[in-house]
Amino acid sequence: MKATIERATLLRCLSHVQSVVERRNTIPILSNVLIEAGGDNTVKIMATDLDLQVVESLSAVSVDDAGAVTVSAHLLFDIARKLPDGSQVSLETADNRMTVKAGRSRFQLPTLPRDDFPTIVEGDLPTSFELPAKTLAEIVDRTRFAISTEETRYYLNGIFFHVTDDDEPVLKAAATDGHRLARFTLARPDGAEGMPDVIVPRKAVGELRKLLEESLDSNVQIDLSASKIRFTLGGEGGVVLTSKLIDGTFPDYSRVIPTGNDKLLKLDPKSFFQGVDRVATIATEKTRAVKLGLDTDKVTLSVTSPDNGTAAEEVPADYKSDGFEIGFNANYLKDILNQIETDTVELHLADAGAPTLIREDDKSPALYVLMPMRV
Repeated sequence: MKATIERATLLRCLSHVQSVVERRNTIPILSNVLIEAGGDNTVKIMATDLDLQVVESLSAVSVDDAGAVTVSAHLLFDIARKLPDGSQVSLETADNRMTVKAGRSRFQLPTLPRDDFPTIVEGDLPTSFELPAKTLAEIVDRTRFAISTEETRYYLNGIFFHVTDDDEPVLKAAATDGHRLARFTLARPDGAEGMPDVIVPRKAVGELRKLLEESLDSNVQIDLSASKIRFTLGGEGGVVLTSKLIDGTFPDYSRVIPTGNDKLLKLDPKSFFQGVDRVATIATEKTRAVKLGLDTDKVTLSVTSPDNGTAAEEVPADYKSDGFEIGFNANYLKDILNQIETDTVELHLADAGAPTLIREDDKSPALYVLMPMRV
């Protein structure tokens, strides 16, 4: 194989694919990327960790000799990063070695044969639809902070996508770790009817979000079955991310979304966030709880720590119900407030022991549920 590629093009592509590659691998070939040079001046670069695979096509300056080989992903990425701007990078293979040349630099890297490189067999992906990249990015941003990191409850380690017929057909994305829940709802895209319920793993979600950042003004093609999902970004010659789905049953989360919370608290999310952040300064790992004391048109935030003393702050609010106190994990509350982009946030409360519903307003596509803490 012999190909010449612009450094910027190569670097951008490697930055997309190399992050899939785990730093520590028991199987040597999984540390490598597969580079395939075709006769029509296109080069495909692929990386996988056996659960997730990213393939990107790029245009080469020239392909003098078609072929395919695998080489260390992180090594090639580090070399490309350090090569001078504007240079052209020549990749040439012979005798289990790849020679990388650019300007006066020359590297020789060991290679492994392409036949040993594993690929994810997609099989049939019967459900197929498109979403604007911006919408998909928003779905991810509004829900992924609530993905569980507890490996024992593996079925919570991703975002759950499913279609339902509420008043009208919708696609919902939800994530929960048992303490908080985030859900985003949008009109069901054409082609998504009859789609199986799927859980997209946390790592795939993270890689997808990075790729979306560079194609926010285009559409993303989504193809899926009950066990695999494929995202195609940038159309022909773009990036294709394929992932296995989590084989498990996501709990019926709709049961924890409260419907009868009659106490409504409205306040400015920014000043609320800052207040929580300030009083939580003295909270220790054990006492991450912040107490909300609700009175007519104000909330008193307080934290008591046996080691660090106490802190309190008053935040103006719109509240007309009976006063009471409720505690929340300060970090979880801040994570949710971070998602609110309007000037007001609504907290629908019942009592100190019941889950609280948080949203921008009743038209908002995003909805959050937060479990209280004893304080």
